[in-house]
Amino acid sequence: MSVSLELNKRPRLEWLDAMRGFTMILVVAYHVSTDGFAQNIKHSSALSFFVLFRMPLFFFVSGFLAYSSKVEWNLRTLGQSLLKKFRVQLIPTVVFLAVFLSLMRPNFMKGLEAALLSPTKSGYWFTWALLLMFVVYYVFAYLESKLPKKSVVPILLLWAGAMVVYATIYMPSWFNYHKDPFFQYTSLIQVMTYFHFFLFGTIVRRLWHHVERLFDTKWFFTIVVVVAFLCAVDYLKWHTLRLQWANLPRTLAMYSLILIVVMFFRHYAEWFTKQTIVGKCLQYIGTRTLDIYLLHFLFLPNVKMVGSFFSEHRKNFVLDTTLSVTVGLLVIGFCLIASNILRVSPIFKKYLFGRG
Repeated sequence: MSVSLELNKRPRLEWLDAMRGFTMILVVAYHVSTDGFAQNIKHSSALSFFVLFRMPLFFFVSGFLAYSSKVEWNLRTLGQSLLKKFRVQLIPTVVFLAVFLSLMRPNFMKGLEAALLSPTKSGYWFTWALLLMFVVYYVFAYLESKLPKKSVVPILLLWAGAMVVYATIYMPSWFNYHKDPFFQYTSLIQVMTYFHFFLFGTIVRRLWHHVERLFDTKWFFTIVVVVAFLCAVDYLKWHTLRLQWANLPRTLAMYSLILIVVMFFRHYAEWFTKQTIVGKCLQYIGTRTLDIYLLHFLFLPNVKMVGSFFSEHRKNFVLDTTLSVTVGLLVIGFCLIASNILRVSPIFKKYLFGRG
């Protein structure tokens, strides 16, 4: 989750850290709604929409930041990169999962068993799945560097392969291999679901100058908004496609919504610099995503009556969103306080949050 030196030297991409902070707010707000308020996603007027791009956008940003043209890949670089990711992603996940189970579950061993057998790992699946993605991508990048000619074709082929794997998840009449317990215990099902978004972010970063020119055309944003609207409404309301075909508008909605968010933050980049309050706050959250993700499960509220209210009074998009985001910001505030306290220790700072 660290920003490469190349990106650090380009302050015009400050909006990217702000966008990552925005994404983190959506993640926490979602867990406030589902875990804290016990909202049913089918009864919520907001959750079903935000879930379309919440995690895909997070993985997109991770993939965008994973690529750096200045890295010279060799066995030593590969080994160092993998070891660093194992330290940054795995150790904190294991520690905070243990803390969470100790504090939030009545029986630690039963909670641990349930977490290990679940693909979501009591919520702590993200860092583990992201680690697996980095392993695949770094090995790919090393092998790609051995090719005689630089080209985007290899990464496009990998993305196409990831899309095919992703599509098979939603074709139960043709494929059911992913229902094997192995894919659940290892969270490979989560990797298969989101890896193509990670690769899409990497592709956009590699072709950034071309992508910027596309963004700046007068017609592209309009088309993307229309596609996002039609596909999202079809998936959430119309249901014109059935069975595995229903995933087609859903996936198109995900990709179009990602592009809309990216284009919005880029277009209004001056709003998200460190010279503005909004930009400074979002960037600060964006640079502490690992801390917030690991800690926020410990601070989620337990107000089940809110979920019952929204189940009885549906179509409250503004109220639903405002409440979950507001409480989510309070949770993030507590996470940042706890993070800064723990970071007083150089050992915690290095091994719990990947710094130092």
